[in-house]
Amino acid sequence: MSGHSSYVPTSGFMRWLDARLPLPRLMYDSFVAYPVPRNLNYAYTFGGILSIFLVLQILTGIVLAMHYAASSAIAFESVERIMRDVNWGWLLRYMHATGASFFFIAVYIHIFRGLYYGSYKQPREVLWILGVIIFLLMMATAFMGYVLPWGQMSFWGATVITGFFTAFPLIGEPIQQLLLGGFAVDNATLNRFFSLHYLLPFMIAGVVILHVWALHVTGQTNPTGVEVKSSKDTVPFTPHATIKDGFAMIVFLAIFAYFVFYLPNFLGHPDNYIEANPLKTPAHIVPEWYFLPFYAMLRAITFNIGPIDSKLGGVLVMFGSILVLFFVPWLDTSRVKSTAFRPLYKIFFWILVADCIFLGWLGAKPAEGIYPILALFGTIYYFGHFLIVMPVLGLIETPRKLPNSISEAVLGPDRGVGTGTGGGAAPAPTASAPETRG
Repeated sequence: MSGHSSYVPTSGFMRWLDARLPLPRLMYDSFVAYPVPRNLNYAYTFGGILSIFLVLQILTGIVLAMHYAASSAIAFESVERIMRDVNWGWLLRYMHATGASFFFIAVYIHIFRGLYYGSYKQPREVLWILGVIIFLLMMATAFMGYVLPWGQMSFWGATVITGFFTAFPLIGEPIQQLLLGGFAVDNATLNRFFSLHYLLPFMIAGVVILHVWALHVTGQTNPTGVEVKSSKDTVPFTPHATIKDGFAMIVFLAIFAYFVFYLPNFLGHPDNYIEANPLKTPAHIVPEWYFLPFYAMLRAITFNIGPIDSKLGGVLVMFGSILVLFFVPWLDTSRVKSTAFRPLYKIFFWILVADCIFLGWLGAKPAEGIYPILALFGTIYYFGHFLIVMPVLGLIETPRKLPNSISEAVLGPDRGVGTGTGGGAAPAPTASAPETRG
């Protein structure tokens, strides 16, 4: 996708700067002239949306940190003071809290889009792995940020989650004490979490830069999964992709604004408006909604597995549900990228989506009655999809025939590339010899 730069400085100053620090050239080549597949749909706009929300979270977080007091004695009061006494403090706080939820909505759509269109396949393995690292950093940042209001759910959520580290023999308790700064959730814990919550977003920004760099090296995938073969398959990033991304951002931000102004606490928990009380445990301790599928998997293991007790088994399953994502590029044995051309796998993909939503629902339910059993079945399918369905189905499924090129998929065989003997494109992959280019 990379090639000779077409950037031409427009003034003497720009020529002077370009010879010493070619930042305008970099921006032009990356966001103006950069060629993108001409058939990208709106599912590909969430990368830009995530960038906007990362900046939004960092800016609102910096201003909130100016007024927040990381002390267990007055943390809850300082949040209330931000809401009532700081100019536009209520707006900053609601934008930051609701923004975290919308950040995760966008990242989950982004992940499932990558799974659907095979964005993890060769040569994009590093691109995918960097994305999973960003997801892990987001989860750590969000968990630590949830503790800062020092409400009931903040306090007890931190108590429960950090307690799971004790399931690991020998190293578990030292890790827990390092996180807590002592033997229980207290002032030292709050200071640690505040420091890390402030630091991690900048680490996320650094990995995002690597993620975008890897994307520009390998080029974007597209809904067909067919690689770019000629200039007819691409269009300049500006105005084609920028207009589409801009429209999607406006729609997404409009929905976000509706929640900020009309439903600011809809995605939160009412118990977090009660100050933390170590002597009073909430009836049901639940994390934020975006952690609920993993929380359900954690609680699904209610039995010992040989020498592994149920507590350690649940922790291993929870961490394993993230770890398995790192190996997706090698677990999927199909030579066809896009699920659009895999009719059988498409069914299993949507079952996976439904299973994750189902696990999220179960995570909000008490760990009693039939709910742990249902969570166990949901967990089994989650791992079965990656460890069984992906490897086996890729070997036995017969995919549909792929188009010769991206332009053929968009314009039809009469106008697309590679339809005649002089088109210069590779032969069309067939069901028995599917597209294998990275």
